[in-house]
Amino acid sequence: MIYNVLEYLEESEKKFPNKIVFADEKNSISYEHLKTNAKKIGTQILNQTQNSTKKPIVVFVDRNIESLVSFMGVAYSGNFYVPIDIQMPKLRIELILQTLNPIATVVLKSDLAFANSVAPELLTIIYEDAIMESINEEKLLIVKRKAIDRDPLYATFTSGSTGIPKGVITCNQSVIDMTDVLVSTFNFDENSIFGNQNPFYFDASIKDIYCTLKCGATMYLIPKSAFLFQASLVEFLNNHKINSILWSAAAIALVANSNAFDSIKPTYLNKVMFSGEVMHNKVLNYWRKVLPNTVFVNLYGPTEITSVCTYYKIEKPFADDEVLPIGISFKNTEIILLNNENIPVKGDEIGEICVRGCCLALGYYNNPEKTNEAFCQNPLNPHYPEAIYRTGDLARYNDKGEVMFLSRKDNQVKHMGQRVELGEIEILINSLEKIDASFCFYDHEKQKIITIFQGKEADNKYIINQIKDRIPKYMYPNTIIKMEELPYNLNGKIDRTLLKNQYKNGEIN
Repeated sequence: MIYNVLEYLEESEKKFPNKIVFADEKNSISYEHLKTNAKKIGTQILNQTQNSTKKPIVVFVDRNIESLVSFMGVAYSGNFYVPIDIQMPKLRIELILQTLNPIATVVLKSDLAFANSVAPELLTIIYEDAIMESINEEKLLIVKRKAIDRDPLYATFTSGSTGIPKGVITCNQSVIDMTDVLVSTFNFDENSIFGNQNPFYFDASIKDIYCTLKCGATMYLIPKSAFLFQASLVEFLNNHKINSILWSAAAIALVANSNAFDSIKPTYLNKVMFSGEVMHNKVLNYWRKVLPNTVFVNLYGPTEITSVCTYYKIEKPFADDEVLPIGISFKNTEIILLNNENIPVKGDEIGEICVRGCCLALGYYNNPEKTNEAFCQNPLNPHYPEAIYRTGDLARYNDKGEVMFLSRKDNQVKHMGQRVELGEIEILINSLEKIDASFCFYDHEKQKIITIFQGKEADNKYIINQIKDRIPKYMYPNTIIKMEELPYNLNGKIDRTLLKNQYKNGEIN
């Protein structure tokens, strides 16, 4: 049993000291050098913070191996890292820093001016200088002896309903549990070569980072430019013999919508996993046709439960308009669907997805009110303290006992006297051949269902004609808006908040 993710690094370094662990467009680093440089950064953090531990340390990240080395360095210091994208709006960064009150930041020299502009008073540890210093093994050992698995490892910030970002703080135990079940369930090993797509400020990236470290595997950071030119993306996968990807559903859809495999196919991919948004079978069927021998897995899980809690291996055909299950829970995790009376659902009754297990995050940093709302006492257990996380997602069981995601709780509306699941409309429209992506929401003031879509060859008439025999008339969108390109947020998801605000302000109609 291990208590800290650094044990993954240290065990793999013993077995494969000279093997590449991480590589970006310009550089690569071996397990030995990763451990050495991380220990140097950890030493400098302790030296410059008077040996502080369990405090937040900001890492201004980009798609480079230095970000990953910095994460490990913060972990060696006994503190927890908070990745912040250097492209993030300054106001959002300032709000995050207000919540955090971090003790330091680790930054590259090239980003020093930016760091000073957003946090001029914050102690700055310059990466290039830190890795030139010596390691203080005695200090690091003192930290290690005091560490427990419930100590925080990282915090990532999600959008709050009030406009104030919420910092989800996650401990070593949760990441270890997630990593162990991913590796054992999907047979990752030292021969796995991961192609990382998810940004490091997005919690989904922890899956391939820590699976790599545990297995003694290698992870390549796919450059952003590769997703702009799809042929170069496939060439990148082939050139580096990438056989495993854990991407956002939006990235998978981008490849399918551009017909990227028509000219060149990925040769080595044998495991394709996706999460983040609903995966539409129209998209998935494109991939499955090209890669008939590849394992495809639908992963589900919010940030607050360490990125994943359920999985579904796709082993049978699905029609384009069918809904993909999110499947069954991983080991050591229980999914409970609770109805409005906090009673487990029966049959195909709809309920909120609630999760229990050590996958649960520690809560929201410096936000006890929101923490108590989301991480609450299990209503099925009145006898002793036991937290569950209420996801706000609605689902039901199918006849095989698999979980079927429906929509967000706030996407269930009363329209024309009927209960309507906006997610059901969205899934149907996204299954249409000429639709690239769509988003449905409700205008409560005008009592209208609004659909915004992207699709060069589609129009309003096409959508209505395609759906009219498949859903009741009261579920038809009342307003349909076509956009040349839907906006996406930093996490690779459709920016629903922006679209709602643009509609409300009359900027799109």
